[in-house]
This record gives sequence, C-alpha cells and structure tokens, in this order.
Amino acid sequence: MPNLPQRRTLLQAVTALAAGGHAALPANAAPLPTTAPAIPPGQPGDFHFLHGEWRIAHRRLKAPGEWDAFRGEATCWSLLGGVGSVEELRIPDRGFAGMGLRLLDVKERVWRDFWVNAKSGVLSPPGMPGGFVDGVGTFEADDDDNGQPIRVRGVWDRITPTSCRWHQAVSRDGGQTWEGNWFMDWTRVG
Repeated sequence: MPNLPQRRTLLQAVTALAAGGHAALPANAAPLPTTAPAIPPGQPGDFHFLHGEWRIAHRRLKAPGEWDAFRGEATCWSLLGGVGSVEELRIPDRGFAGMGLRLLDVKERVWRDFWVNAKSGVLSPPGMPGGFVDGVGTFEADDDDNGQPIRVRGVWDRITPTSCRWHQAVSRDGGQTWEGNWFMDWTRVG
C-alpha cells in the first residue's frame, strides 16, 4: 500500500469492515471549499477543543451516490502543554479502533496529523500538515490512488463547546474540484 494520509488509511480500513446501512449526504454537509488557506502559524493548545469523550456519527462514501452511515466514539486528550493531541477512535459495531495523533512542530509552527490503525500499530508518515484559520483547521497533502496523483484534505470545523465536525475530501485535478468522501459529526458526552 502506498504512503497514505492517516484518514485515508482509516477510510480503507472501515471500507473493508463496512456492513452498515446507507444514508444520503445531508444538505448541511456541502459545499466543500475548493482551496485551502496558507498554513497559519500553529499554537500549543489549538486542539484543546477535542479534549474529552465523544460520540461520532460517520457518513462515508462507498460509491458515487451511495453512503454508509455508522456510529463511533472517541476519547481525546492534550499532552505536552498542548503541543500534542491524542484521539482514541473506536467503532465497536465494526470491531475497529485507531488513534489520531496531532503534533505541533514548535520550530516550524505547523501541525501534523498522523494516524495509527490498531490492527497494524504503525504510525502513518509523514503526517498531514495544517493549521487553524478563524476556528477552522485545514490539513492537506499530496497522495496517490493506485498510481494516480490526488490531493487529500481533512478539515475540522463547526467547533463549539459541545460539537465539531471533521470531513475529508479528495481532488483528482490538482485541487480544482473536491469530492467529499467522509463526514464525522462529533457530539460531546456529558
């Protein structure tokens, strides 16, 4: 398997485990932005909003127009004075678990988002770079899909004290157009 950004690896793992129902893409999930902002300087604590226990509603694109909906949960915490953030993701109905690891390169002031699938225990290098502008975190990197160049973007938005959203999109034309393929709506527990 080629070097894939962390969330793409999760997408493939859950695809292999998929057995859930289908859901249409909700109207509030579109449109996706077509360009990513320049990476702003990261600050310790940018991911403090994730600290705590969460329930997650997932919607993953299986095929054009065909969505898979399933539930998950996560426990998140900050470490190293806000320079790191850990997400333990669990999808009990599918027997799946993984870990998101976000680390701030303090010298470069850039966040990198890594993924570890519990089945392999291997950290996905090199980590998708990104940062936050006006409360929206955008992480973007080049990748390939079966030898074809693609661009992958993960976005944290709709951040409130009790909810947030992460969504992923892929561009096959150098970032001119984007196809959303995964939406995670997070709701804080308690």
